[in-house]
Amino acid sequence: MAFKAKSASEIKAADLAAALVRIADREGAPLRIGVDELRRGNPRLTPLALGQMFRKHREILDTTLAERGYALVDYAAQGTGLGMAFFLEAA
Repeated sequence: MAFKAKSASEIKAADLAAALVRIADREGAPLRIGVDELRRGNPRLTPLALGQMFRKHREILDTTLAERGYALVDYAAQGTGLGMAFFLEAA
């Protein structure tokens, strides 16, 4: 199998998944994770990037969360320019 380089958006999606896992490990599940909390851990995760990465690379998020024992239950747009809120539970 040949190596396939990841795109910038795939890398950001992996960063988002890693940030969600770190917060869930620290806080415990179930929990709601908002934009501000995600940006504290990774300033590159802007509100616009969060929404785009979620919609474009949902499979990366689901796979990474499942590997760590979490499931993305729901998400909600918080308004124009405010990004997303993610709701996680233990799988």
